Amino acid sequence: MRSFFIALQFLTRIQLRRQTQWTNEDFGRSVLCFPLVGVLIGGVLCIVYAGSTFFFSNDYAAVLVIGAWFLVTGGLHADGFMDTADGIFSGRSRERMLEILKDSRVGANGVMAFFFLAVLKISFLANIPSAIVPAALIAIPAAARFGTLISIFEFPYARKEGLGRAFIQYAPPYTLAAAFVLALIPVAYGGFFCLILLGAAMMISLCANRYITCVLGGVTGDTYGAVLELSEMLLLGLTAVLFH
Repeated sequence: MRSFFIALQFLTRIQLRRQTQWTNEDFGRSVLCFPLVGVLIGGVLCIVYAGSTFFFSNDYAAVLVIGAWFLVTGGLHADGFMDTADGIFSGRSRERMLEILKDSRVGANGVMAFFFLAVLKISFLANIPSAIVPAALIAIPAAARFGTLISIFEFPYARKEGLGRAFIQYAPPYTLAAAFVLALIPVAYGGFFCLILLGAAMMISLCANRYITCVLGGVTGDTYGAVLELSEMLLLGLTAVLFH
């Protein structure tokens, strides 16, 4: 449970137990619980969606749900998405790109990337039939966070030091297998559709991280967030296409 609480506090604003001091070992063990945190995020979003559609149309409900999505995660992954866009699309050398990723300031590429990310998430969610939305909201955050484990364990880390190093070094040897089991939890609710989303999240993560590795020479904490946000957006789009 300690690992779950650390993962929950790291990935969201939800704090069931306040943890003020984290070690690299704590971070490494918490990776296993990322998909479970995704399931919890999905549950919160389902509550927001149910309350929103009671008063508003699907279009307005989609805006509120995506807003809550960014809020509950504290903008952590969105920040990585913007930093990654600033770095990769800067047209600079690999070393300069990595420096840009570390810069806390957001440039034009990051702003434009986030704008289209938010707009596409809202648009895709608004076009998903109401009966399918709860299953999608539970499955997509869990699937995307399992995709983060693929980013961590299947691709080289671009820096000599960083959070990704702690994840790789201290994660239990059975992390991927155990996390995959946790990522299957939404299948019990949404059936085969949720399994499709999990498979798609894995493919998106593999393709996106391969491209990032070619550009940067590896992945970073910012690119973890970028691939996660990209995965969530594309999975919403896939769901909208499948059930349109």
